[in-house]
Amino acid sequence: MSPAKQSPSSLPVSFGDGAVPLLIGPAAILLLALFGAAQPVPALAAAAATAAGAWVLRARSRKRQDEARPATAQAPAVADPPPYATILERLPDPLMVIAAEEADDLTGRRFVFANGAARDLFRIQGERALLVTAVRNPQVLEAVDEALFGSIERAVEYETGGSQGRAWIAYARPIREQMGPSRLALLVLRDETDARRSERTRADFLANASHELRTPLASLSGFIETLRGHAKEDPVVRDKFLGIMQAQAERMSRLIDDLMSLSRIELNEHIAPLGRVDLAMAAVDVIDALAPQARDKGVGFDPVLPPRGAAVVEGDRDQIIQVIQNLIDNAIKYTPRDGVVRVEIFPGLTVDSAAAARDPAAARMSLLTPDHAAGERYATLRVSDRGPGLAREHLPRLTERFYRVEGQKSGDRSGTGLGLAIVKHIMNRHRGGLTVESVQGEGATFGVYLPMAKVVAEKGLVAVAEA
Repeated sequence: MSPAKQSPSSLPVSFGDGAVPLLIGPAAILLLALFGAAQPVPALAAAAATAAGAWVLRARSRKRQDEARPATAQAPAVADPPPYATILERLPDPLMVIAAEEADDLTGRRFVFANGAARDLFRIQGERALLVTAVRNPQVLEAVDEALFGSIERAVEYETGGSQGRAWIAYARPIREQMGPSRLALLVLRDETDARRSERTRADFLANASHELRTPLASLSGFIETLRGHAKEDPVVRDKFLGIMQAQAERMSRLIDDLMSLSRIELNEHIAPLGRVDLAMAAVDVIDALAPQARDKGVGFDPVLPPRGAAVVEGDRDQIIQVIQNLIDNAIKYTPRDGVVRVEIFPGLTVDSAAAARDPAAARMSLLTPDHAAGERYATLRVSDRGPGLAREHLPRLTERFYRVEGQKSGDRSGTGLGLAIVKHIMNRHRGGLTVESVQGEGATFGVYLPMAKVVAEKGLVAVAEA
């Protein structure tokens, strides 16, 4: 008896308790056409649900044929899958097929298929795992239940936690066909992070700009009105007011620059940088650039840096330079004359060692803690000043926009109150951390740590420095 000839549109996929050929046919071609036309997610979910239902029926039919075939019969040859056979696997949106039998069995919801995007998002291992091991949001689970047992279609908005939080819309749709005693539902996720972030950034920018620019604009308006009046003929008062107006205009310029910088960083915060940066060389460049400013203030530097190539991190050089500059600039600002700003870099640290306290007597807080992988190594940059320090109650609010400690809001370089907010968002984009330690009357230390470039760690070019 010659072996049965298999259709060229078949693809073996593990579905259910055993491996059965999952036939990809006209329904998949229709789905491919829909995706090529960039249809909205509800339309895609409908097409995918129809295709998945057809596949279930055909898979069951093929499985019955296989079971009826004599054990001695030769298994059919497996043909190469057609180009569209992996369409669901290649989709950028996470997609899962959920199966359940009893409505009362809350632990019986299992996924029988998850494409590559879903496996990456939920870190799925193995097959037919419990749904709650991947998806824990109650609203999403409720929508899946309504699709399974109520044949109701629902869309749910939810956000995932962690330092790299994302906004999603989950579409749950029933699959009319059944797989044995199981009911089926399709769950499709659409990433809405970019749209939500853009909307929030615009709103934050307008709110912050209107609030913070109001004071200097009112000041400028008042001085202009005065100069047009009785102070017009008084050269001493005129020069004084013009100097104040220039300072206010410069402050507005710095404020707008910082707001624009913060907005750009927030828009791309969820996109990991791809470059590599030698942290020590970047610190040297910043120290050299700020040396004239430190000299005018009567402040010196005490750098403790590793050799070239020992602290190579993954990141965007311009943004890392911005982080180092903000931290050193703050240290110069608050260090008294004849004081010293200490800049230290330690490569090859574990995440716990990178975030560990250096001074047991200091008030300390972690302002940003990254989601880290096992075995990840970090390079830490620490900048210490000898200024007035910070009271413990101020530490949690240091990265808030425009937050400035009372008594440190005035002076020649009062700042915009956005520097540490910018540092935090840049470090979040780089999957790094931010810490602060302070002893009142003795100064403060800000530390940032970033993941080291993997090639550097793998070649053993750095020594692990746990101390």
